Order: sequence, then C-alpha cells, then structure tokens
Amino acid sequence: MRQIFLDTETTGLDVKSGHRIVEIAAVEVCNRQLTGRHFHYYLNPERESEASALQIHGLTTEFLQDKPKFPDICEAFIQFIENAELLIHNAPFDVSFLDNELALCNQNTLSSYCTEIIDTLILAKELHPGKRNNLDALCERYQVDHSHRVLHGALLDSELLAEVYLRMTRGQDSLLMDFDTPVPDISTDEALKGLQLVVLPADPSELERHAKCLEAINKVSKGNCLWQSLND
Repeated sequence: MRQIFLDTETTGLDVKSGHRIVEIAAVEVCNRQLTGRHFHYYLNPERESEASALQIHGLTTEFLQDKPKFPDICEAFIQFIENAELLIHNAPFDVSFLDNELALCNQNTLSSYCTEIIDTLILAKELHPGKRNNLDALCERYQVDHSHRVLHGALLDSELLAEVYLRMTRGQDSLLMDFDTPVPDISTDEALKGLQLVVLPADPSELERHAKCLEAINKVSKGNCLWQSLND
C-alpha cells in the first residue's frame, strides 16, 4: 500500500478570506516503510501572512518572495500524490486550502487524485478519547522525538506524523499470527503450577473504551481487526 503523509502551512486560518499556502510537504510510505521520497516546496502566496500565522511557521514575505507559486508546482504535486492514500492531521483544514489552490489552477479537487483521505486527528481521538491529540501530544505519547520542532514546518510535521501513525497502528501487525509456525509443547498444568491467578472482570466503562479502540483499529486495518473477527 502506498501512503502519503501531507501537511501545509498557510498565511492564515480562513481560505474564504483569501489566505493561501506558503509551504507544502508530503512524505511517502510503502508497506509501512518510509521510502525516503518526499515532496517539499516553499511557495510565494502573493500576499502577506497574518501575524498569528507568522508566529507559527516563521516564513516571512521576504523569504517567500522569490519562491515558486502554486501553479508552478501543481503538476508535480498531483503526480506525487496520485493513486495514493493521503493521511493528514486535521484534514479538513489542509484539504480546503489545497482544493482552493487546485481550483485556481483549473484542476479537480484533491480527493479526485487519491484513493482515500484519512484524517489522523479523528483516528487519534477514537483511540485516545478525552486526551490532547495534537501532533506534539501524540509525539510524546508514542515516544517520537520532536525536540527539534520549534516552529511548525510542513516537511518536519509530515515526517513526525508518519512516525506517529506507524507507531499508533503497529499493534495490529503483531496480532497477525502465523498459525502454521510450530508451537513448543508446553504443559499448561506445569507452567501454571503454584500460581495464584486472579481474574478481574472489566467494568462497563472499560468495556466501552475497549470496544471503541477495536473499532478504530478495525477502521485503520480496513476490516482486518483480528480480535473482532475472533469475537464474531
């Protein structure tokens, strides 16, 4: 499976107010392995960034004035993401800006070029309800080093998101056991001899959280959650 992890930085929060993309980046993952291929450009948005946006990404008008405009890189961008699964944190924000840029180039919407768009923020909220699920919080939760993330940068954030996603979803792989592999002959009675086993039943709230976690895993694995199939 070919997946593209994507991020943008913009001049402001509202695309309807004429804000534009100032940086775009995407990294490629194939079969759950980073390939080293990436797409990255700083862009001249042909307008000023709001002060609040500038504090986030630090990309000044002076720095961006000699950079390409989105139409200059549009075709290369489409070629990079075409027929891949796109994964974006808080996808509606980035998709709205990319749809706008594509429309200005007389191109189709983003979803028409990829197989699916997955919002990793929704996935994180399903796995960790009631907790902080921004990129920094997820990096800390999954022990992904983000100490060099002082300002937001599209390329760095795409790479961090890929690392977080692979760790967030790796448990499913470990459940895909090979039943053809010989199992050592171990006597259960001998192994448990002398042990005092205490079984604590899950309370209703724990069962509900467990069900939501399985549902999220099943969604990510496209219906291949082993635990759910065993319980069917």
